[in-house]
Amino acid sequence: MRHILILGAGKSASHLIRFLLENARNQDLHLTIADLDVSHLEYYGTFSDYFSPIKLDVNDVENRRKFVKKADLVISMLPAFLHIEVAKECLQFKKHLVTASYISPELNGMQREVQSNGLIFLNEIGCDPGIDHMSAMQIIDRIKSEGGKMMLFESFTGGLVAPESDNNLWNYKFTWNPRNVVLAGQGGAAKFIQEGSYKYIPYHYLFRRTEFLDIEGFGKFEAYANRDSLGYRDVYGLSDIKTMYRGTIRRVGFSRAWHVFVQLGMTDDSYKIEQSEKLTYREFINLFLPYHPTDSVELKFRHTLKIDQDDIIWDKFLSLDLFSSTKFIGVKNASPAQALQHILMDKWKLDPDDKDMIVMYHKFGYEINGQCKQIDSTLVVIGEDEKFTAMSKTVGLPVGIAALAILNGEIHTPGVTLPVSPEIYNPVMKALNSQKITFNEKEVLYTSYNTLHL
Repeated sequence: MRHILILGAGKSASHLIRFLLENARNQDLHLTIADLDVSHLEYYGTFSDYFSPIKLDVNDVENRRKFVKKADLVISMLPAFLHIEVAKECLQFKKHLVTASYISPELNGMQREVQSNGLIFLNEIGCDPGIDHMSAMQIIDRIKSEGGKMMLFESFTGGLVAPESDNNLWNYKFTWNPRNVVLAGQGGAAKFIQEGSYKYIPYHYLFRRTEFLDIEGFGKFEAYANRDSLGYRDVYGLSDIKTMYRGTIRRVGFSRAWHVFVQLGMTDDSYKIEQSEKLTYREFINLFLPYHPTDSVELKFRHTLKIDQDDIIWDKFLSLDLFSSTKFIGVKNASPAQALQHILMDKWKLDPDDKDMIVMYHKFGYEINGQCKQIDSTLVVIGEDEKFTAMSKTVGLPVGIAALAILNGEIHTPGVTLPVSPEIYNPVMKALNSQKITFNEKEVLYTSYNTLHL
């Protein structure tokens, strides 16, 4: 029997766990699933012969090492900053490792040792990063094999609420870590290349530099730039490409409203607010507004941000109860970002029967035989409910599929790696297709000056 250790069984792990348990008998698997809270694992009780739920504090190094040592392969669904410690233990005990997170410089520094031990440390094999890499490389490699030269590559992904569950003015609910949503875009200017010119968007203007996308059957969306698109030129073998842009998808209007929070400083995570737990929502908002002896908080908010009372953006803020005198932040020593997160979680939480949605959109512009062509490739995945979300499906299934492919020898090249080679993306994408994660591809009119009017 092959033993897989899953560290972390949070929201993104539900489809991963179900997939591996459904394949446990025919793949001769036993899963050890370790989490601080294992009560929700009772759901998988019918598979009890094939898995062991283990209550584990990930900071309990001795216990963690014991379980890593027993495994044949470790899947880390922990926060990204914890992967490096798990990776060191996998290297020590010679275990394969799979994560859905970006490769850190520390992890990349283990490359030589991982290779010399014949191990596979596969990363960025979730949704974004993950499915975006694999689906893109399949088409890029195909274009190159036919003699085409890539001129343009744009890639957009968004975790959203499905149309049937879209019942708030922001057209958004949390489908993954809320903290990451609040802090999105921070840490430096977004950078990309367009028509051979480098472009930079500072954080304070990121959410006002968006473009529009149309996806058949689902309407119009907007996208704002990811922090670093340039680093993927070499990853994708596109070092001389003229346009390279990666972005995040939201429904139209979200970014303009979110820009208000950025302007006020409410997404700042660099300092703590005194007695934050005692603040009402109204008092919290007032912290960021100028003093006036008579004007209300609402009036100061609109005047400071130049928002008309009949503007739909004003209704978005009212819908969050931002000016409530009876609701409290309730978080001690909260940063502005943490306080804002608390407010948003009050309104943007998925209800038990809600369905989420993953949207992905690639654009490939290329020259072949003297002609300019463009391929658009789109993916829409709808979740089942609050537990089995589209987010957990698109993050967890690639992880689980890749883990089995490693154990079965389909993925065999050692090293700290990404899913950008045919050895990885072919078997994983084939299996994803059987799970109804399928792209719709069509050829459209190519324009050298693309839709990024920035």
